Amino acid sequence: MGSPQRPPLAHVFRGTFVHSSRSAPMEILHEHLLGVDDGGTIVFLEQSDQQEQLAKKWGFKTSDIRELSNYEFFMPGMVDTHIHAPQYSFTGTRVDLPLLQWLTTYTFPTEAKYKDSDFAEEVYTRVVRRTLKNGTTTACYFATIYTDTSLLLAEILDKFGQRAFVGKVCMDVNDSVPQYKEITADSVRETERFVKELLEKKYPRVQPIITPRFGPSCTEDLLHALGNLAQAHDLHVQSHISENEEEIKVVENMFPAYQNYTELYDKNKLLTSKTVMAHACHLSEEELKLFSLRGAAISHCPSSNFSLCSGILNVQMVLKHNVKLGLGTALGLDDVIGNFEVGKEFDALLINTKASDSPFDLFSADNFEDTVQKFLYLGDDRNISEVYVAGRQVVPFSSSV
Repeated sequence: MGSPQRPPLAHVFRGTFVHSSRSAPMEILHEHLLGVDDGGTIVFLEQSDQQEQLAKKWGFKTSDIRELSNYEFFMPGMVDTHIHAPQYSFTGTRVDLPLLQWLTTYTFPTEAKYKDSDFAEEVYTRVVRRTLKNGTTTACYFATIYTDTSLLLAEILDKFGQRAFVGKVCMDVNDSVPQYKEITADSVRETERFVKELLEKKYPRVQPIITPRFGPSCTEDLLHALGNLAQAHDLHVQSHISENEEEIKVVENMFPAYQNYTELYDKNKLLTSKTVMAHACHLSEEELKLFSLRGAAISHCPSSNFSLCSGILNVQMVLKHNVKLGLGTALGLDDVIGNFEVGKEFDALLINTKASDSPFDLFSADNFEDTVQKFLYLGDDRNISEVYVAGRQVVPFSSSV
């Protein structure tokens, strides 16, 4: 008897693939063939001279191969570890106040509008489309305190095909904008409902994440209950920490029994190997040691830190303490995505460095590494001609979304 027939491949690409591996921070693989199965998993990445053997093994024809030009390459999709979806409506404006005043004046009143599903649907649709178009294949989202429109964000993410974590924001303290806060028991109950209903949807790549907004917006009872919930369901956790010195003083006054801000999360079971904390500009060495011990990650947000004059994260100090740090890693998905290793899902960007409206120029003296660097530092969505998540082409957008 012959070997069983393999299912047809979804994609076979030939060209250049650029990624990071355990052995190199940047690996440029010229003249390679990459195959993706119907489930979106990479099944081979081999040199092109192996084509005959691969074709025999995987049952593809020469006409099935998509050839990249000399000016194109695939790179892994980008990961954004910290996005406030509701704040997208005023992105690029309102950066004239420090953090706490900025939240009170602009952010909380805006987020209060997301009780309205029509308003929420427009903004959430646009933020998902925009991030995908810019190459973000995986994102970690804060929504708002409203369960139903937070579930709507998850539905939109599934429809467009972005891989994501979505959090219903939890906050039972907000003296400055009292209409935008929850009763403690309601926050816990609604978070349980959010998690239950989102898991019941069985979206293949959209998961819930426990999301206390930050220390000043939560009581100890709420933090404790959320920590128990995260532990009971083995869920990821996201929040903010030590973004701004004024914020740290508020936390010290609200929670005098805790040695520091990090201990507040840790003692309430919210600092785990599945935790991502945003900003962390002012953590002490003692706190960084605790982050390292727990395996918790920091999401570095330099644009926000500079815009709101919050502070500067000492990246070298964070790395010295072996703390996971990412603009675009640290979500615990490194066994599923992140590069083009066989067995991982094909989350990828097709880059055209000679797009007709490219924001940078190439010169005859540029080698291929130069062109990759020019895209990384100067390129934008004009150079991203296609985006794939788990083998599914999600950009350009289909007419159905």
